[in-house]
Amino acid sequence: MSIAKVTEISATSSKSFDDAVAEGIKRAAKTLKNIEGAWVQTMKVDVANNKVTQYRVNMKVTFVLDA
Repeated sequence: MSIAKVTEISATSSKSFDDAVAEGIKRAAKTLKNIEGAWVQTMKVDVANNKVTQYRVNMKVTFVLDA
């Protein structure tokens, strides 16, 4: 039997939503072990001068706790 925990994180990218998710997981992996998945809750863009400047995601990351 395994026990999982969920933590909420936010990540940004100037490239794309996909990149924001990848960067968020990459950063989370520095302190969390056994990441199993992530659920993207919200996506938002920042706009300046009618152009997208930042892509933002809020996600819940699931990781399995060590026995």
